[in-house]
Amino acid sequence: MSISEQAVSEHPVSVDNETLGVAIIGAGFGGLGLAARLRQRGENDFAIFEQAGDVGGVWRDNTYPGAACDVPSHLYSFSFEPNPDWQRVYSGRQDIHRYLQHCAEKYQLHSRIAFHHRVKAMRFCEHSQIWCIDFEGQPSRYARAVVVAIGALNIPQYPAIPGLEDFDGKVMHTAEWDGNYSLAGKRVGVIGTGASAIQVIPSIQPEVASLSVFQRTPPWVLPKRDGAVSESARRRFRRHPLAQRLARLGQYALMESVVPAFLWDSILTRLGESAGRRYLKRQVRDPALRAKLTPNYGMGCKRVLLSDDYYRALSCDNVQVVTDGIARIEGDSVVTATGERQQLDALILATGFKVPVAGAPMPIIGLGGRQLNDDWAEGSEAYKGLTVSGYPNLLYMMGPNTGPGNTSVVFYIESQIRYILQYLDQLKRIPGKALDVQETVQERFNERVQRRMANSIWTSGCNSWYLTESGKNTTLWPSFSWHYRLITRRFSLGDYRVCAPHSQDTKVKAASEAPTVPA
Repeated sequence: MSISEQAVSEHPVSVDNETLGVAIIGAGFGGLGLAARLRQRGENDFAIFEQAGDVGGVWRDNTYPGAACDVPSHLYSFSFEPNPDWQRVYSGRQDIHRYLQHCAEKYQLHSRIAFHHRVKAMRFCEHSQIWCIDFEGQPSRYARAVVVAIGALNIPQYPAIPGLEDFDGKVMHTAEWDGNYSLAGKRVGVIGTGASAIQVIPSIQPEVASLSVFQRTPPWVLPKRDGAVSESARRRFRRHPLAQRLARLGQYALMESVVPAFLWDSILTRLGESAGRRYLKRQVRDPALRAKLTPNYGMGCKRVLLSDDYYRALSCDNVQVVTDGIARIEGDSVVTATGERQQLDALILATGFKVPVAGAPMPIIGLGGRQLNDDWAEGSEAYKGLTVSGYPNLLYMMGPNTGPGNTSVVFYIESQIRYILQYLDQLKRIPGKALDVQETVQERFNERVQRRMANSIWTSGCNSWYLTESGKNTTLWPSFSWHYRLITRRFSLGDYRVCAPHSQDTKVKAASEAPTVPA
C-alpha cells in the first residue's frame, strides 16, 4: 500500500491527551528559536523531534576543519538572546554550536526534545484535523500543528562520478567528516570550490603532502576581514547591551546595503566585480593560476564567498588547481577529461547539500491524499515561505523563496517565528479546526515573487544550486530582508480558510482583511 493510499484509508485519529499542540521538527536555529519563544510565553504544549542526539543542526554536524559562518557573529544570533562574548567577528562552528546548546539550556528545552526521532512520513487526518507523524523505529505521534524546521542544508550532495564508490583511498564529505582520519603527509584531493571548500582547503593545506583542487566553476571571493574580538570589546558589550545592539544594527545595515547589486544588474554589480578582481590580483601573483580563478559570470549569480586565506592557500607550492573536469575514478586515481591521472590517498567531497528547490524533504500527505512531493515536483512554492495550500496547519521555517542572498538567516527565522506565533494564537480561537491557506492567495504571492526575481542577478544565466532544472529560483528571497519582515509582521485570517472535522470546510473572509501580498 502506498503512503497516499494509507493516508486515505486510515482510521480516524481521535484527539486525546497525547495529541500535541505543536510538533516542531528539527532542533537547529529555527526549532530552538520557536521553542524558546513559546517558553517565554509560558507555553508547554509542544515538542521538538530531532533525528540526532544533540541540538545544533548543521553546526552540530559539520565538523570539518575551518568550518565557520560567513555572517558576523552578533547578527548570526537571536535578537532576544544576544551573546556579548563572541570570540571572533565571524564565529567558528564550535562557538555557534555552544551558543545553541546554551539557548536550549537557558530556556529549559531539553525536557521538550525527543532525540533520535527521524521522521519517516507525515499525514493529515481530515476526520480529526490533526497530523500523524511517523518515525523510524519510534511510535507515531500526533499534533494539531506541525512546524518543519529542518533547514535546507542537511542532506549531503554526492557527485555522480563513475568509480567514486570504488576509490581505493579515504572518501569524506565535508558534512560527514571523519575526525579520526589524519591527513598529515597524505596526497589529498578536494572536489568542489564552494562555501565549505574555501574553508577546508586553507585549513588542511599546511599538513598535507599535496593538494589537488578539482574546480568546475571559480567562485567570486571577497575578503572576509575576520579577526578576534578583544576582551575590552566583549567587556563593553557585557556592561552596555545597547552597544552590542548598535553593533548588530551596523552589521545588518552593511549587509543590507549590497542587496541592490543583486536585484538589478547595475553599477553596484560592476563595482563588486571590480573589487573581486582586485582582491584576486593582490592575492594571486601567478597569471596562469589567476586566469583559472577568474569567474566568467556576474557576481551574485552564484553564492559570493568570503575568505582571507583561500587564494593564498591555492598559491602554495603543494597545491594545484585542476580545471579539466573529472571523467572517472580508477583505483587510487582521479582521471580528468584530458586523461591526466591524479594519484591520491584521500578524496574530500566539498560538494554541498541537496537543496530542496523541488520536491519535499520527506513524504507529506495533505488533504485528499495529495502528496507534497508531487505538488512540488516542478519547484517548491509556499505562501510567504511558510504555509502550503492543501496542507492545513503545516508550517515551514526557511521554506521556499526565503533564503537570504546577502544577510543572516536568523533574521528571516525571527520574522517567521513572529508569524507562526500569531498563526498558533488563531488556532486557539477555533478549537478542533485547522487553517489552510487559500490557493489563489498562494498563487498571487508566488507570481509576485517570480516577477521580482526575473530581473535579478540570480536568474542571469549561470548554473547555481538556487535554481530548479527549468531555471526557476525557488530558494532566495528577491528583495530586502526588512521587506520580508514587513510582510510577515501580521497574520491575516482572510488569507486562509477554516477546515472543520469531517471535511466540512468553512471559508472565512474577514470584511476588514484582504489577502496580503508583497507590494
